[in-house]
Amino acid sequence: MSNGIVQKLWNYCNILRDDGLSYLEYIEQLTFLLFLKMADERTKPPFNEPPIIPKEYNWQSLLDVEGDALEIQYRHVLENLGKERGMLGVIFRKAQNKIQDPAKLRRLIADLIAKEQWTSLEADVKGDAYEGLLEKNAADVKGGAGQYFTPRALIQAIVDAMQPAPGQTIHDPACGTGGFLLVAHDYVSSHHTLDRDQKKHLKFQALSGNELVDSVARLCVMNLYLHGIGGDNCPIQGGVDSLAQKPSVAFDMVLTNPPFGKKSSITVVNEEGEESKEAISYVRDDFWATTSNKQLNFLQHVKSCVRIQGRAAIVVPDNVLFEGGAGETIRRQLLKQCDVHTLLRLPTGIFYAQGVKANVLFFDRKPASESPWTRTLWIYDFRTNEHFTLKTNPLKRPDLDDFVSCFNPANRHERRESERFRPLAYDDLLKRDKVSLDVFWLKDESLEDSANLPAPDVIAAEIAEDLQAALDQFAQIAADLKT
Repeated sequence: MSNGIVQKLWNYCNILRDDGLSYLEYIEQLTFLLFLKMADERTKPPFNEPPIIPKEYNWQSLLDVEGDALEIQYRHVLENLGKERGMLGVIFRKAQNKIQDPAKLRRLIADLIAKEQWTSLEADVKGDAYEGLLEKNAADVKGGAGQYFTPRALIQAIVDAMQPAPGQTIHDPACGTGGFLLVAHDYVSSHHTLDRDQKKHLKFQALSGNELVDSVARLCVMNLYLHGIGGDNCPIQGGVDSLAQKPSVAFDMVLTNPPFGKKSSITVVNEEGEESKEAISYVRDDFWATTSNKQLNFLQHVKSCVRIQGRAAIVVPDNVLFEGGAGETIRRQLLKQCDVHTLLRLPTGIFYAQGVKANVLFFDRKPASESPWTRTLWIYDFRTNEHFTLKTNPLKRPDLDDFVSCFNPANRHERRESERFRPLAYDDLLKRDKVSLDVFWLKDESLEDSANLPAPDVIAAEIAEDLQAALDQFAQIAADLKT
């Protein structure tokens, strides 16, 4: 059933693309219309709920008109609902109609969406249909929002290692389309028999997130809503820069993959009308160091978001592991004030955004202490001799079974060393240049013997990743030299 809906919605997307609509714009329009349709369904039997949308802007108001009148009405709906509070406001904030042809808009409303009873579909069917569209959008190389979509296999492995439990609060300060929150929700509901209060807590209170980009925040809210998460009080805050201020609430668990990109910057137009980028350094009294490196700031922010004895998993690019200056200060403080117990080194070719060399850092926040909290950092090298591509050999959840088994979530104080999994004592980490966590020990087999070379398409993809990463670094150096 789910695949059929995805296919229908997707085929229609291809028709609208001929009119110049991007995948992201199409999914946005779909989000507005699906929300209106489902809100309408909830006012009818068997639900009979009071309407949350004013009558003049509801689903029926779109069904009743055609042609230019439909386009005008749709524009009014979007404008006015964007001024509402709660979930309505997040979904419709700054919403615009991007479908220029009223006949195609009519077909999307009357033929595609009106004919399904969306509310009665199972949450996993609706949710999987929507998630399928988001993944296709992320995979679209030209205009895809790859940076907002973390591979689900990776998220599932991280959540399996972290094992969120009923009653816990879980937060993502850069939630994208909501992958971590969804998988954490599914983990808690499938691994525990929940009583009524626990179910209520999981649906309405357990999950929260921030997303800077309005258009992505609305996709996230819709993704959660279709999976049966959240109510009138929206779990996601859109248009929020998590780094701008100290968090007012601390959470039991923080799971996140912050946006990649070296510097935080704002675009400034000078008197001659030329644009230049000015680096932003966030000055916060809860930060150990002031830097314009966005990832280092997110690492510090995540530490602040986690309550004492709370736990965190954050995806970080390689530069966070070895960069000097502020990077060294932050690593020293993190190792001292938190128990930084696990580092997962990820292979290239698994992210939709190109040129990403990343890792997952797992740590627990601890109370103030004279002696350092990190005793041993265990490093799992899933990068050396691992070759993935998005098309021919995508990362699957079983590829990370060995990591989750080595992580030993049941009792991580009883771990066993293996070829890929090694411990490094705190004192040994301090002896490393700049307290670098960039540690390798496995031999690259392709350097030893040409017979072990991966397939040509994998080699080409890895070269493309390396070139993209190098280009990004050079672009950053050029930008720094201009400022």
